[in-house]
Amino acid sequence: SPIAAGAVSGVVNSVVGTGLAMQSNLDREVLGLSEDQAAETQKQIEREFRLWADSADCDVSRTLDFYGLQELAFRSTLESGDCFALLPMIQTMGSIYTLKVQILEGDRVSQPKGQKETNTFAGGVELDATGAPLRYHIRTSHPGDLGSPKEDWKPYDAFGKKTGRRNVLHLYRKLRPGQTRGVPYLAPVVEALKQLDRYTEAEIMAAVVSGMFSVFVKSEGGMTLQDMTTGAPPAAGQLEQNLKSGAIIDLAPGESIEVANPGRPNANFDPFIQAILVQVAMALEIPFEVLLKRFNSSFSASKAAFLEAWRFFNGRRAWLVTSFCQPVFEAWMDEAVARGRVVAPGYFQDPAIRRAYLGTKWIGDSAGQIDPVKEVEAAGKRIALGLSTHAEECAALTGGDWESKHYQLVRETRMMKEGGLGQALAPAPAPGQPAKPETDEPEPDETQGGTDAPTR
Repeated sequence: SPIAAGAVSGVVNSVVGTGLAMQSNLDREVLGLSEDQAAETQKQIEREFRLWADSADCDVSRTLDFYGLQELAFRSTLESGDCFALLPMIQTMGSIYTLKVQILEGDRVSQPKGQKETNTFAGGVELDATGAPLRYHIRTSHPGDLGSPKEDWKPYDAFGKKTGRRNVLHLYRKLRPGQTRGVPYLAPVVEALKQLDRYTEAEIMAAVVSGMFSVFVKSEGGMTLQDMTTGAPPAAGQLEQNLKSGAIIDLAPGESIEVANPGRPNANFDPFIQAILVQVAMALEIPFEVLLKRFNSSFSASKAAFLEAWRFFNGRRAWLVTSFCQPVFEAWMDEAVARGRVVAPGYFQDPAIRRAYLGTKWIGDSAGQIDPVKEVEAAGKRIALGLSTHAEECAALTGGDWESKHYQLVRETRMMKEGGLGQALAPAPAPGQPAKPETDEPEPDETQGGTDAPTR
C-alpha cells in the first residue's frame, strides 16, 4: 500500500533523517573540572566516538555506519513492532574498537520449538520474578529463509553475569504493564489501509476499462469490414477478444451492443479517500496534512499541523535515544575508557562519576521552516527576552551545533579581516527595524548640533 509505505518512511525520515549525532555533555561539577578542561574532555569523547560511529566497522555485517543502524533499527521496530540489537565484541582488521552492533528482526525471537508460554516466559523473552528480562531465545535463522537449516534456538543473556553489561537491546514501545513484545505501528489501521488499497485498484481498473471502449460497426446489408478485407466472417467470441484500446469491431446483421457507462473517473473518489485517511492519521498520531504531505490551508493551520507532528516525532526521537543510541554509546564508552583512548579518572570506580561522563545530547535534523523569515525573527525575540539560548535556537532551526558554528564564524571573520575584506559580518538589525545603510560619512555629533548639525 503506497499510503502505508509513505507513512512508515515519513516517520523514519522525520525522526532519524540523516542520523542522530552524539554531543558530549558531561557534568563538570561532579567531575570537578574547569570549563576549559570539560570542553577539552568533551571534544576528546566526540572525536573518539566519531572514529567508531562514522565507520561501517561498527556494524557486525560491515555495511552500515551507526547512523544507518539507527534508521534500520527504528524502521524494523515500526514495521514489526520490535527488533533486537546484540552488542558483541569482535576484533576486525583495521578497527580500533571491538564493539559491534547486530540488528535482528523480531521474528527471530520466539518460543523454542513451540514451547508453551507462561507468565515469566512469553514471546521468546524469559523474565525474572520482578518482570525484568533474563535472556532472549533467538533462532539461528529467520523463519522465512529459503533452505534454512534445522530449526534451532540459542539463548542470550540480557545482562552480563559478572559485569552487568547489556548484551541485548530490545527496542519496542511498552504500552501495557507486563508487556513483553511490541505492537507494529500500522496495526490499528492495517485493515483500513488494505481495504483502501483494494478500492483504489478497483477504481484504477474501472478507469482503464472506461478508456478502452472500442468502435463497433453494424452493417444492414450483411457485409462487414472484415468481409471486405479478408472475405472471412467474424468468428464467435470475437467481441471479447478484440476489446482493446482503439479497436474497430464488426457486428453481424441484426446484432447490436449496449454500452454501460462506468462513470469514471469517479468524482467522489478523492473526498471518500480523504475522509478515511483522516481517521488513519488520528490512529497514527500524525496530522492529516503531514500524512498526505498536502499543505493547502493558511500559514497558521499549516504551522499548527507542523507543530503537532513534531511533538510526535520528537517523542519518538527521545524514545530511540533512550532505547538504542544511549545504551550503545555507553557500551562504546566502557571500551574506550578501558583501552585508554578516553581519559576518565574514576570511571569504573564510582557509578556517579561514570554517569557524569556519560552525559550526552543527541542532535538530529531540524524540522525546517514554513516561513524562514518569521521563524528567524521569532528566534531572535526569544533570545532577546531570555526565553531561549543560541544553542537551542540553532538546534531547532538548522539541527546544528551552535558552538562549532560560533568558532567557525569567528575564524572566518578573522580571516576576512586579515585578507583586507573588512568586517565579514555586519551586526543584524533588531527585529522589526530596517537595516542601516553602510556609509563612509561620520556620525553626527550630538554635542555639536545633534542631528541638525551639517555633515560632510
